[in-house]
Amino acid sequence: MQKLVSVIIPCFNAERWIAETIDSCLKQTYPYIEIIVIDDFSTDNSMEIIKSYGDKIIWERLSENKGGCYARNRGFALSKGEYIQFLDADDLILPEKIERQINFLEETGADAVYGDWRFQGHQSNGVIFLEQVDKPGYQADILQSLIENWWTAVASLLYRRTAVEKSGGWDENFSAAQDRDFFISVIMAGAKVVYQPGCYSIYRRYGKVTVSTASKQRWVENHYKVLQKVEKKLLQQYQHKIPINYRRALAHGYFELARDYMYIDYSEYLRLSNKCLTLCPDFKHKTKKTMYKLVQDICGFRLCEQFVSRGLLLKAYIDYKINPRISKFNS
Repeated sequence: MQKLVSVIIPCFNAERWIAETIDSCLKQTYPYIEIIVIDDFSTDNSMEIIKSYGDKIIWERLSENKGGCYARNRGFALSKGEYIQFLDADDLILPEKIERQINFLEETGADAVYGDWRFQGHQSNGVIFLEQVDKPGYQADILQSLIENWWTAVASLLYRRTAVEKSGGWDENFSAAQDRDFFISVIMAGAKVVYQPGCYSIYRRYGKVTVSTASKQRWVENHYKVLQKVEKKLLQQYQHKIPINYRRALAHGYFELARDYMYIDYSEYLRLSNKCLTLCPDFKHKTKKTMYKLVQDICGFRLCEQFVSRGLLLKAYIDYKINPRISKFNS
């Protein structure tokens, strides 16, 4: 007997995308699928489009805007599938996606699988273009990779229902970085996750606006909360003796955020840079820049960062004076 797959789509003001997203699910070569759309109190024409699908989909409209995580959890509560596909309302899955991944999970016995994906850009003049395929690849320790800042698109994943149940669901306290937090929760609950090559997921975006550029501070603050949450879990799991590989991963994760904080709150940049050394006294920033590596090897991380941060801030200030509208000081 074929196993049911539940595709869960949270939707908020996605009239531009939602029809194509639903259509991509209806075109799947795997026939045993239920499509669940949770409208998060949209104020555009999304609901009319959703209703037009009749009994081809299951839908529910929330009485107030509660956020993507609540909508995903609500969709999961309504679902009956043994496999779960979370799909954002502006993304697509190609026809063979679910069938390939179900077969792979059945073969490997894993709890979740991820594949390759690519951006599809939409410009205001109507031009649509595909970017290069992003290949997240095999990760020797996927938790370590996620802590360091590795990522794969939500659409690229397929989960067994049991993996979602054990994770505790999507944390509704997050307004950004929800997917990173959820994936980490799945793994820390014991899920076996595997990589299957092949691009069958499309991440669409209009113009140059992404979650991180729309509100850089909100994006950074939420990723910081993710790392704090992971660190707390690791402290509990390992009785306050986090293994060196995870301490090093946390240091790298915090450093990525430190650099983002440099233009938002310099004191936070300094605090997180120091936290890297607290977690890992011999911490060194991973970089392909030869000059940075040379200075870091000679002077150490702390002194090297002093040189770099002052230089970057000076450059940002000069850029601001030349063109205030595009400066990082305004981001």
